[in-house]
Amino acid sequence: MKFPFIYALLELFYPSICAACGCSLFHWEHLVCTRCRSFLPHTGYAFVEDNPLSRMFYGKVRLKAVTACFFFSKDGKVQHLIHALKYRGNSEAGVFLGQELGKSIKEAPLFQDIDYLIPVPLHPKREKVRGYNQSMMIAQGVSEVTGIAIGSKFLVRSVNTSTQTHKSKDERWRNVKDIFVLRHADQLEGKYVLLIDDVLTTGATLEACALTLSMVPGITISCATVACAGN
Repeated sequence: MKFPFIYALLELFYPSICAACGCSLFHWEHLVCTRCRSFLPHTGYAFVEDNPLSRMFYGKVRLKAVTACFFFSKDGKVQHLIHALKYRGNSEAGVFLGQELGKSIKEAPLFQDIDYLIPVPLHPKREKVRGYNQSMMIAQGVSEVTGIAIGSKFLVRSVNTSTQTHKSKDERWRNVKDIFVLRHADQLEGKYVLLIDDVLTTGATLEACALTLSMVPGITISCATVACAGN
């Protein structure tokens, strides 16, 4: 039996806070309030093959499809969720965002028959400091919705690079060029893989990962992120 007055007391003294807007959650809400869930800015790019994100990679690396679930804007709800994931130790925010990403691609023709989700790897030192790889948390959410297996063993980040934040496009590329190492390549031959990351800005990190994976014979590669720059 549930006791509403107990929930009310708990909420009064130990309020749960929405990770997107900071308002108190009702006891039936979890992590993100109903209002924020309703107003998250979806892109719809999963159903559009020739979209602004896929064009970023033309002539650089061969990709089947590229999408982002949400538009990202400064001080917006999506930024708050991503910051909670990356800087405030809220791994649940990553799973939630991954679930939303999974919903956005589940019925999209371009993203059918994927064999593995491959989260963009963190260097072990940085992962130890953060406590988890944010892209792995997102991949877990995507996997929960789609049932696609996570292939975290295939890519390794061999260099502990500095953060991409505040770097120019060229600086971002130099920062990640040749830092990813391919493992167990034979298990990816002829497979369709989906690279998973948090935010697509210049595409440098995803491009570097995709170029490494493209050495595998017969591989098909797509990319999906939680967010991209707003329109």
